[in-house]
Amino acid sequence: TIEDFHKLDIRVGKVISVEKFAEAKKPAYKMKIDFGKLGIKNSSAQLTGLYSEKELLGRQIVAVVNFPPRQIANFVSEVLVLGAISDNRDTILLVPERDAELGDKMA
Repeated sequence: TIEDFHKLDIRVGKVISVEKFAEAKKPAYKMKIDFGKLGIKNSSAQLTGLYSEKELLGRQIVAVVNFPPRQIANFVSEVLVLGAISDNRDTILLVPERDAELGDKMA
């Protein structure tokens, strides 16, 4: 329902650090993402199929910021970076079409 959708808090962030997550069961990155007034949050994201660390660094993304944190191996992922799953199972990032203010809420 629309009420369920409105419960999601989806915000714009900027990737400020990214490194390979060797301990993850599936290939992934550990990222720190700046959400402006919401602060810096950690995320684990399976983006290694289409994106290098260099390509992700400094990039704006959108993420759900109000899900409970998840323990993934030895890392706590605080936000869910959003993407579309392609036919070959790679994740394509969902990103703002233009630069947005960090922490802007999706409407």
